[in-house]
Amino acid sequence: MKNIKTKMSDWTKAVAILLGLSSFLFVQTGFADDLNLGSVADNVTSTFASMAELITAASYIAGLGFAVGAILKFKAHKDNPTQIPVGTPVALMFVAAALIFLPSMFEVAGGTLFGSAGGSSAGVTGLTDFGS
Repeated sequence: MKNIKTKMSDWTKAVAILLGLSSFLFVQTGFADDLNLGSVADNVTSTFASMAELITAASYIAGLGFAVGAILKFKAHKDNPTQIPVGTPVALMFVAAALIFLPSMFEVAGGTLFGSAGGSSAGVTGLTDFGS
């Protein structure tokens, strides 16, 4: 009986998320004069561009936060090497580097996948076109 309740709660969560996303898309297009598939697609595309910029900014901020955390862990390791293993700050530094270079990797991957088809990725200065 417990498994049925767990499966039902997972199912209801999935339905709630799906309804929330669909209502978000229709609210975005609800104020347009003509509601058609093209206007919904345009809104989704513009939303994805904003999401790319948000992910880029969050990646840079999180990368800087992990770098500061790594520096603090290096100092804690210097103060008490038996309590803080050196692997902890090294791992934090690798995570920081990965997060800081994540937008650049998206840009390279987008250029590889889409070529000169006009795909774009968010960067430090805004959206960057591929292959233009």
